[in-house]
Amino acid sequence: MSKPSDVGSLRVGGYVIVDGEPSRVSSLTKSKPGKHGAAKARVVAIGVFDGSKKTFVKPVDAQIEVPLIEKRTGQVLALLPNTVQLMDLENYEVFEAAHPDDEELKEKLASGVEVEYWRILGRTKIMRTKG
Repeated sequence: MSKPSDVGSLRVGGYVIVDGEPSRVSSLTKSKPGKHGAAKARVVAIGVFDGSKKTFVKPVDAQIEVPLIEKRTGQVLALLPNTVQLMDLENYEVFEAAHPDDEELKEKLASGVEVEYWRILGRTKIMRTKG
């Protein structure tokens, strides 16, 4: 799920959808309006799931999609070869998420550990361990 927003209302550290990929804004520069046009914004964002760098330039008043991030708590049930099996602690739903890219976080994962995970556009990412 996402909501429309103006490019001018984006902030560094915020999130935006670029080419169908939710991304975190890492740099934002705005130019002043000139004689023949509106102010423009140059946005550099890094993908949440793929880590790729994306850049775009749009007028400040243009519409852009901002993802709605669902931050939830889950418990690790099992570490599988390609995924991590999690159980949501509110509705007890069992699902699988990809292993985190961060090696330090990957080492902390074990059966029974509570984690915070984000659900963005139907995809899941483990962000950190709790406790």
